[in-house]
Amino acid sequence: MKKILTIIGARPQFIKASVVSKAILETEGLSEVLVHTGQHFDTNMSDIFFEQLNIPRPHYQLDINGGSHGEMTGRMLVEIEKALLKEKPDCVMVYGDTNSTLAGALAAAKLHIPVAHVEAGLRSFNMQMPEEVNRILTDRVSNTLFCPTQAAVANLEKEGYPFVMANGQKQRIEKVGDVMQDSAELFATRAVAPKDFNLQDGFVLTTIHRAENTDQSERLQNILEALHEIAAHTPVVLPIHPRTRNRIAQLKLNTERLTLIDPVGYLEMLWLLTHCGLVVTDSGGVQKEAFFFGKACVTMRDQTEWVELIEAGANELVGAQKDTIIDAIKRNLGREVKDTEKLYGGGTAAKRVAELLKTIP
Repeated sequence: MKKILTIIGARPQFIKASVVSKAILETEGLSEVLVHTGQHFDTNMSDIFFEQLNIPRPHYQLDINGGSHGEMTGRMLVEIEKALLKEKPDCVMVYGDTNSTLAGALAAAKLHIPVAHVEAGLRSFNMQMPEEVNRILTDRVSNTLFCPTQAAVANLEKEGYPFVMANGQKQRIEKVGDVMQDSAELFATRAVAPKDFNLQDGFVLTTIHRAENTDQSERLQNILEALHEIAAHTPVVLPIHPRTRNRIAQLKLNTERLTLIDPVGYLEMLWLLTHCGLVVTDSGGVQKEAFFFGKACVTMRDQTEWVELIEAGANELVGAQKDTIIDAIKRNLGREVKDTEKLYGGGTAAKRVAELLKTIP
């Protein structure tokens, strides 16, 4: 029986774990220990996902949140190492690009425990983003690289992967598809409207949380002014991240036309994606979720990891210029997109990951 110790800590990782943990449970020869770092810790950002998605309750709840990137990552390293020494897993699995991801990968690598990275090979090519630093370093110390797309595989190959690891074996690069699509398909039929939500279909669904936007006052002001202008004729719904809410209050920015709602659970988010007319976001995961539900997306960033969505015409990258955002929203509102080429594997990624975990030396 191979023991997999999985590190999660943030909303996108809960969603991914919902299907991969299920696949592990259904795969003979595998068991899982779940460690929740606590990076997302309040009810709407954490607890609700475990309840809605039937994720097993974590064996370890580290409650590490707040502080600088370095402080948070360092505290996680200390506590994750303790769990690894106690559990002695055959493999540590990490997801995505958060501080939890990097801390889990480093703790395992220093103890010579094989690391499997789900969503390996993604690149924004912007080293100002903490997520880019996290994903690059995690890939380098991972033994198994689970890539969601061919573009991710190509990124690794351009960087010289696979490398020879400390055990003398080369890294494995496996294109498995995107487990986010598995989740979207599994839970779409259970989607529910947010409490007291009464807008008609066709609204603009917006998320804003990236540090590159929230920490730069000019960018955040431009984004909100653009959304405010759109909201004069089309409702703009913004499930508001706590950090974004605080920054808006600090800068005294105008949101009176926007429909601000508390962070929502995954099932509510799926409902919003189903009923909106357009997605406007700076999130990585939400770009894909829009695609899974056939909605066009406008991404308020200067780069994106999901280049295949740009190439397919499903997503438009607009940065944070007010007029550019407004023009893109008007051009894309109500436009449907189709997944004709199964860009993300068609909903079989989690089973593929579980089967490959069985073969880890």
